[in-house]
Amino acid sequence: MATEPSNDAAPEQPIIINAQYTKDLSFEAPGAPGIFSKMQEEAPEINVNVNVGANPLQDNTFEVVLEIHAECKVGGEVAFLLELEYAGVFTVNVPQEHVQPVLLIECPRLLFPFARNILADVSRDGGFPPLMLGPLDFAGMFQTRMLEAQAAMEAAGEKGGDGGGGPTAESKA
Repeated sequence: MATEPSNDAAPEQPIIINAQYTKDLSFEAPGAPGIFSKMQEEAPEINVNVNVGANPLQDNTFEVVLEIHAECKVGGEVAFLLELEYAGVFTVNVPQEHVQPVLLIECPRLLFPFARNILADVSRDGGFPPLMLGPLDFAGMFQTRMLEAQAAMEAAGEKGGDGGGGPTAESKA
């Protein structure tokens, strides 16, 4: 007895990772080699900034870029600067009202472990202890971003202007 093909199509995946890659990477150690002895005497101060941007490529395909800038100082002197843009190309199959949260929360959450590994490897290969970032709250960053955008639109509305346009595709935290 022959089996008939099923008419039930597999459900479409909500997020498809088409590619991920290092878009830009920079490491500088301007204080080396003298900074290494300073690090033995004084604890480093590390400042990390994270930005997330999304750029449309096709109908439901987007490039999401996770930008991480780290600066390590010891006694006010820069030990190292590390800048990474790690990106992914994602196909997003969700209702329109969920696209922005998926792009700015879920997609960077998927990219982050790879970016974190690159940061640790590069800082270690630069002669420093590995820079190990803890988990990032992309949902909290998104909520803050939305509140700031809403406040800016309300402030522009109070001034009688039209707000000068809508929100941009790139978001910063």
